[in-house]
Amino acid sequence: MRPFPEPDPGEPALGSPGRYLLWLAAAHRASAVLAVGYGVLCTLAQAFVPAAIGRGVDRGLIAGDRGALVAWCAVVLGLGVTQAVAGTLRDRCSVTNRFGASYRTMQLVTRKAAQLGAELPRRVSAGTVVSVGATDITRIGAALESTARGGGAVVSIAVIAGVMLTVSWQLGLVALVGVPLSAAAIAALMRLLHARQQGLRKEQGALADLAVDIVDGLRVLRGIGGERVFADRYRERSQRVRHEGVRVAGVESSVAAGRLLLPGLLVTVIVWLGAHFVGTGRMSPGALVAFYGYAVFLAEQLRRATSMVDQLTRAFVAARMVTDLLAMEPGLGSGDRDLDTEGARGPLRDPASGLEIPPGRFVAVACARPDDMLLLADRLGRYVDSPATLGGTPLAEFPLAGVRRRILVVDHDARLFSGGLAGQLDPHGPAGGRPDGPAGGGANGSPDGNADGGTDGGTDRLRRALDTASAHDVVEALPEGLGQEITGGREFSGGQRQRLNLVRALVTDPDTLVLVEPTSALDAHTEARVAERLGAHRRGRSTVVFTTSPILLDRADHVVLVEGGTVVAEGRHGELLADARYRAVVTREVTVA
Repeated sequence: MRPFPEPDPGEPALGSPGRYLLWLAAAHRASAVLAVGYGVLCTLAQAFVPAAIGRGVDRGLIAGDRGALVAWCAVVLGLGVTQAVAGTLRDRCSVTNRFGASYRTMQLVTRKAAQLGAELPRRVSAGTVVSVGATDITRIGAALESTARGGGAVVSIAVIAGVMLTVSWQLGLVALVGVPLSAAAIAALMRLLHARQQGLRKEQGALADLAVDIVDGLRVLRGIGGERVFADRYRERSQRVRHEGVRVAGVESSVAAGRLLLPGLLVTVIVWLGAHFVGTGRMSPGALVAFYGYAVFLAEQLRRATSMVDQLTRAFVAARMVTDLLAMEPGLGSGDRDLDTEGARGPLRDPASGLEIPPGRFVAVACARPDDMLLLADRLGRYVDSPATLGGTPLAEFPLAGVRRRILVVDHDARLFSGGLAGQLDPHGPAGGRPDGPAGGGANGSPDGNADGGTDGGTDRLRRALDTASAHDVVEALPEGLGQEITGGREFSGGQRQRLNLVRALVTDPDTLVLVEPTSALDAHTEARVAERLGAHRRGRSTVVFTTSPILLDRADHVVLVEGGTVVAEGRHGELLADARYRAVVTREVTVA
C-alpha cells in the first residue's frame, strides 16, 4: 500500500469532532465513496433475493413452469454472486478506510506531540496521551469502516420500503412507519449512551494517569512502603471506572435488546398481515414469501444502521479527545536570526539568575534548592520563556530547532526507547536509522544532533562515549551487546540507565551540553571515573552539570553556587569550601545560627 499523503495540521476541519470525522472521510474520498457504493450494491443484491424467490415460487413451482423456475433460480444465483463480489470489494475498501483514518490520526497526534515537545507533559497527562493512542484512534477507524455497511443499509431500507409499497401499500406502510419508529427509539438510547460513554472515557483517562504515576514511582513506593496506599487509591479509582462501565453496559444492553426486539416485532406484524392477505386472496404465496424475506432483511439492515450510529457515537467521543489534543499550540515562539553567526558562539547566560556559561568550559552548578536545577536547565535550553542569551542575543530570537541542535538538556527523567541498543545510543550511526532522525531524549526533548563521520567514525564515537560514561560493563552484560533489543530501558537499573543516557548525550556532541544530576544513582567509584573522563571528553565544548556531588564539583573548571534562584558565589570547588553556604549545600553541613 502506498504511503498516505501527509495531512495538513492547519485544516480548519480539526476544530470540532464532527468536522474532524468529515475531514477524515474527505481525505479518503475515493475509497470511502467506493466502499459505500459497493455496500449499496451488496445490500441491494441481497434485498432482491426474496423478490426473485417469490417470483420463482409463483411462476415456477405453483404454475408448474420448469423453465421459469430455472430462470429465477439463475437470477437468485446471479444476485448471490453479485453480493459476494461486491461484499468483498466493500470490505477491502472499508479496511483501507479504517487503517487510513487511524494512521492519519496517529500522524497528527504524533506530530503534535513532537511539536509540543517538553510542553506536552506539562499540558496533558500521560494517561490521556496513552488513551488517545490505544483506544480513541481505533474507535475513529472503526467508525469510518462502518459507514460502508451502514450506508448500504440505509439505502436498501429506503428501496425495499418503496418496493413493498408498490406490491402492497398496507404492508409497505407498516414498514415505512415501523422502521423510523424503531430507529427513533434506538436513537434515543444512543444519545443516552453517548453521554454515559463520555463519562466512562474521562474515568478511564484518570485511571490511566494513576497507573502511569504508580509505574513511574514504583521503586520509590517500595522503598517507603507506600504500595498499599497507592493500591487502595488505584482500587478506588478502578471501582469508579467499573461503576461507569456498568452504567454504560446497562444502556448498551438496552440498545442491543432494542435492535433485536423492535425489528422482530416489525417482522411479526408484516408476516401476520401477509398471511391474512394470502388467506383472503389479496396476495399470492410467492409475494408472502418475498414479504417475509423483506421483513427479515429490513430487521437486519436496521441493526446494521444502528450499529453504524453506535460506532459514530463512540468515534465522536474519541474525536473530541483527539481534537482537544490537536488544538494545543506551542507556547514558545521561534525566531529567525542566524544561529551560525560568530556572535552566536559567545557565552550562554541567564540574566535572571546571573548564571553564565563561557564557551568551551566545564561548569558545575550547585543549587541550594533542587527545584532550581530544573528551572535553570529549562531556561538555558529554552524550554520556558526566559531572557536567556547566547552571545548577547536572546535565545528567543533564534529558530527553536536550531537552539535544540546547539543546546542539549538531559535531566534525570531522560528515557530510553524500545529497539536496538546501538540505535538508542547513537541514533545517527549505522544502526540508528535515517541520518536526519531525532536523537531521542528525555522529557525535555532532543536535538537533531550531529551526523558527522562514517561507520568507523560513528563506532569510535560510541565506544569513546561508553568509556567516558563507564558503561562498557552494562553493554557487555547483555547477551547480544550493542545489538540487544531493549524494551524502553526497563531491564536496566537506575544507575545503568543514567550511564546509557549519558552515552547518548555524549554521542550527540552538542555545542552546549546541560546535565541535571547525571550521576545521582551511581556508586562513588563509578561516579569518580565518569567525573574524571567527562571534562576531557567534552574539551572545546561547553558543559554544564547541575549537581551537588563533591566528586563532580571537584573536577569542574568552574563552580557556581545558586541560592534563592540567584548566583551567590563562584570559583573552584576547593576555594568555595571556605564558604559556609556552599558547604551546607555540598557536604550537607548544618549551620546553627
